[in-house]
Amino acid sequence: MGEKILMKGNEVIAEAALRAGCRHYFGYPITPQTEVAHYMARKMEEIGGTFVQAESEVAAINMVYGAASAGVRAMTSSSSPGISLKQEGISYAAGAELPIVVIDIVRAGPGLGGILPAQCDYFQMVKGGGHGDYHNIVLAPQGVQEMYELVVDAFNLADKYRNPVVVMGDGYMGQMMEAVEFRDVEKIERPEKPWAACGSEMKREHNTITSIYIDPDVLEAHVNHMYEKYKVIEATEARVDVQNCDGADVIVAAYGTCARVTKNVIKDAAKLGIKVGLIRPITLWPFPKEEFAKYAANADYIVVPEMNLGQLKTVAERFTKRTKIGPINLVNGEPLGPDTIRSSSNHLNI
Repeated sequence: MGEKILMKGNEVIAEAALRAGCRHYFGYPITPQTEVAHYMARKMEEIGGTFVQAESEVAAINMVYGAASAGVRAMTSSSSPGISLKQEGISYAAGAELPIVVIDIVRAGPGLGGILPAQCDYFQMVKGGGHGDYHNIVLAPQGVQEMYELVVDAFNLADKYRNPVVVMGDGYMGQMMEAVEFRDVEKIERPEKPWAACGSEMKREHNTITSIYIDPDVLEAHVNHMYEKYKVIEATEARVDVQNCDGADVIVAAYGTCARVTKNVIKDAAKLGIKVGLIRPITLWPFPKEEFAKYAANADYIVVPEMNLGQLKTVAERFTKRTKIGPINLVNGEPLGPDTIRSSSNHLNI
């Protein structure tokens, strides 16, 4: 690792993208992620990249589609209502197998909701919020340092699988400041892109980027091809952080900020002789189902704290069977802190 700098989460996202080789950013301001665009506007001019504040979120995602079609690394960012507007373009990018990176700094909903942090975009991102059968790879950091690392990973994964990758944080993560240690040299994986529409110089057949397949047999073959790719991603890219789960009295399943605050609960419980474990999915899709099922099978009780009304809980129930699940939900944008987790669960009444 290299230099350590005190930075705001949203600015770290932008800096990480630049270090990962992104030179094309298209966005539209919305709280609480606007600093991503601010940082890109300044830095892209300095390094000769492309920054466009589009006229809308719909325009921004389609500009990303166009840039990715030419084979370059491109990114957009937004918050929940803006992400909703981008969903059609994300579906198009998935259908055209384009490597794009989307940042979602989640705020409370539905509708315009509020500008305070939330985790209510879980289903929207994991289930592919646009139309059709497709998956985004979804990465969920727990802090600013990991935000940096996962944004770099996002570009590599997008290129590796020719697929949209979403990095999903929340408003706390976007606005908090932490010391971030940057690597001196990034591990940038740049596969060849013979499919890109970047000019043939009359040396090959023209490439066509599209997500429309009128012939039913061709469409079916294409969707099946995509799902074969998803099987590979599920088998090789699921990531999970497991802490203190062997022999735990209670296991907490959480991601993002909620997982971060759970670590204080673990420390407090240990002082009272209560062993609390943590299962933190880092990839929300592909979900780390094998690890989750393994530890859930040996737990009497799983607590699932979320800043929504139980979206991770719905997924967790598929892999827990006889284990009891206790949801802890908050949807008003206020922090779901250690005290809330402790006081909301009889099994963590410490």
